[in-house]
Amino acid sequence: MLRIVLCAAAILGCISAQEPQGHVSVILLGATGDLAKKYLWQGLFQLYLDEAGNGHSFSFHGAALTAPEQAQQLIAHALEKLSCPSDVPPERCAQLKGQFLRLNQYRQLQTAEDYATLNKDIEARLQQEGRPESGRIFYFSVPAFAYASIAQHINSSCRPGPGAWLRVVLEKPFGHDRRSAQELSKELGTFFREEEMYRVDHYLGKQAVAQILPFRDQNQNALDRLWSRHHVDRVEIVMKETVDADGRTSFYEEYGVIRDVIQNHLTEILTYVAMELPRNLSDPEELLRCKLQTFRALRSPGKGSAVLGQYQAYSGQVQKELQKPAGFMSLTPTFAGVLLQLDSLRWEGVPFILMSGKALDERVGYVRIVFKNRAYCTQSESSRDPGKSRCQPRQIIFYIGHGALGSPAVLVSRNLFKPSLPAGSWRELEEMPGLHLFGQQLADFHAYRPWQERDAYSVLISHIFHRRKDSFITTENLLASWDVWTPLLDSIAQEVPRLYPGGAANEHLLDFEQEGSQVVFVQREAEQLVSGPGSGPMPRDFSILRAKFRESPLVSAWPEELIARLGSDIEAVAERAVRRSGEFHLALSGGASPVALFQRLATRHYSFPWGHTHLWLVDERCVPLTDPESNFQGLHIHLLQHIRVPYCNIHPMPVHLHQRLCVEEDQGAELYAKDIAALVTNSSFDLVLLGMGTDGHTASLFPHSPSGLEGDKLVVLTESPAKPHQRMSLSLPLINRAKKVAVLVMGKRKKDIALLVSRVGREPKKWPISGVLPTSGQLVWYMDYDAFLG
Repeated sequence: MLRIVLCAAAILGCISAQEPQGHVSVILLGATGDLAKKYLWQGLFQLYLDEAGNGHSFSFHGAALTAPEQAQQLIAHALEKLSCPSDVPPERCAQLKGQFLRLNQYRQLQTAEDYATLNKDIEARLQQEGRPESGRIFYFSVPAFAYASIAQHINSSCRPGPGAWLRVVLEKPFGHDRRSAQELSKELGTFFREEEMYRVDHYLGKQAVAQILPFRDQNQNALDRLWSRHHVDRVEIVMKETVDADGRTSFYEEYGVIRDVIQNHLTEILTYVAMELPRNLSDPEELLRCKLQTFRALRSPGKGSAVLGQYQAYSGQVQKELQKPAGFMSLTPTFAGVLLQLDSLRWEGVPFILMSGKALDERVGYVRIVFKNRAYCTQSESSRDPGKSRCQPRQIIFYIGHGALGSPAVLVSRNLFKPSLPAGSWRELEEMPGLHLFGQQLADFHAYRPWQERDAYSVLISHIFHRRKDSFITTENLLASWDVWTPLLDSIAQEVPRLYPGGAANEHLLDFEQEGSQVVFVQREAEQLVSGPGSGPMPRDFSILRAKFRESPLVSAWPEELIARLGSDIEAVAERAVRRSGEFHLALSGGASPVALFQRLATRHYSFPWGHTHLWLVDERCVPLTDPESNFQGLHIHLLQHIRVPYCNIHPMPVHLHQRLCVEEDQGAELYAKDIAALVTNSSFDLVLLGMGTDGHTASLFPHSPSGLEGDKLVVLTESPAKPHQRMSLSLPLINRAKKVAVLVMGKRKKDIALLVSRVGREPKKWPISGVLPTSGQLVWYMDYDAFLG
């Protein structure tokens, strides 16, 4: 205990000139909640142990909406479990707990009058003790919807007097997306100054995470040549849990795994790994500036940059806890693996893999930097010292906790370098024969662990007391993080996650791999759709279903299998066309459905005859070609920039002529038709890829607009019911000249229109898609099971 007091005294000595030693009031809002019982009361007790001998006096106020008698019982039960550091004798610990308990009182805080009464009581205590007030800490361990009213009451009725500080501690979630985070920040900003707010991400208080920047700083000589794209193969930031969301499905239904863990904890850790080191690590403002630069360098991940899963029992738990109807199926992911990349010279091309999930095989958290290995060893590895062999894996691991090691640790492969860590707080890990971590024996690492483990909340509460803002989330960094994540979250909102059984039974079901800038599950099919043996169909029972749809061939499969089959079919058509005529003319639709196909063609079909391929657009929105809504822009992002196709073989639609968009007098449609007639034999494309809208439209041919459904025009201007309204499209007669037409239909939203279209005749004025039938070619429907079977 003496050592703790002396260390604390040394720290406080540095700031004693700035902060008068007086009385500190700590108000824990939500004092009867789960977080308070598990961590916060212990953290406040540790603060008392560290600081009470340094001249400050304390009072602790547990506050909630709970009736006093019940609340006092709950808090008393939580305080009984408080513990002291291992070097404090039991008798002394009991004495300190008694002192802490006497400084505690509960109060019901609900109205402005309640906060005014609290303020009067604090002032009365100060007068009674004859002490100046140092400051007040309000810890918001309450739902975010309560923040605004509490903040208003504190600001109007319970601020400390002149010369004393106010620190307001906020727990995540900090919003649901960029907009809600900004609204919440703006609202809190009307009551508190930025320097008064401390947004807690408790992972920043974990010892292995807090050691990342000091480790980089103390080992700069060795890391300067290694810490970049030239040597780093990948970075993995992982938090796995064995527990599920039982009892928390209300929260999880609103937030899911990405908002719960990845957008905050794992992204914050990423910034510690990727940021440029500030010149002075002890300067919080400089550190936060460097961190903000890293947030701004992060590319917002696309839909294909994430794989999603959900443990099988989850929907049943939601039904039970939230009284959902039988058969309710949630789309909330409980597992996610996401690939992030940075636009920076140091990290260009290096994948940062962030992964978290519930109901997995183990509880563990770690940051793993895996280095490239360019060494080739000609002699047998058995004759080498494995700890020094350049051919062994090379990695640095910040082991956050749990797992095989069971405690925080820093591990550095012996064939990299011997690291320097603070001797007073970290020590070498004792040998653990037989233990293997990440493909190596523990003996292959320089391994270190803390002399004394400290709970993350105890660390962060100490930082709050000492005004260390660098361990917390600023408004600017918060919004920058949401800028990265909001587009992905919007794009996957309707994605169906892969079901997994949970625990060891997951086996290889959630394994995923990188393909270019995307990630995909290694095992292409889900093992089982519903829980229980024999209770539902298995993917292998109908891997690819071949049937008829509107008297034309139908291929139906799970999305990944369907896209793989369509990609292979397009490549086969291309090869036949090039053998026959030396050229392949492919007309592609825009929209969301073909994005996965474009990405597959770009990353998996290396023998595709791109050098002999002409790419045309089936339709286009009347926006500039650089606009995010442009079909050509989407084609460029997901396909064109990844393949080698001659520039003159790319044919965007001329929707933007004379600085005007789709003006009939500019004759853009006629110009495109002339190009087609001049380059495409008989104006017959080798393959046209179409989609189908929920109203039965295809290309940009809509039910309410008869333009392009008949007549001699090859290309027409049409009008869409959705913005942007003006469109340019291939006509139905031109589409029907194609040698092959593929219609790609995906997603549950298409089930109703697919069922309707399967029953109607050829009525293109009502349902343009029903008019698609090549006069001398082949029509093939590609439909995933969601659209075909529902």
